[in-house]
Amino acid sequence: EWSQHDIDVVVPIPDSSRSTALEVALNLGLTYREGFVKNRYIARTFIMPGQGVRKRSVRQKLNAIDLEFKGKNVLLVDDSIVRGTTSEQIVQMAREAGANKV
Repeated sequence: EWSQHDIDVVVPIPDSSRSTALEVALNLGLTYREGFVKNRYIARTFIMPGQGVRKRSVRQKLNAIDLEFKGKNVLLVDDSIVRGTTSEQIVQMAREAGANKV
């Protein structure tokens, strides 16, 4: 079912999804790239009080590397979704970094 896709690159959400993203890339015959730099001084975002604080914290915690997204169709891989805040912000960040599709 994945033989017909337009994915250019597989990008993990740091840190714990790296092994899963690498396995997905290998199984689909796709390129694996690190697309985000993680600020290790920002605490776990899903436990922070208030949605606004969580959204800001995600953007402080992860920074997109434009070169890895520009003009590409990207498959983001995350191993855990608690509230969806991280996913929403990361998709937006990938688009802002130049991704065609996320």
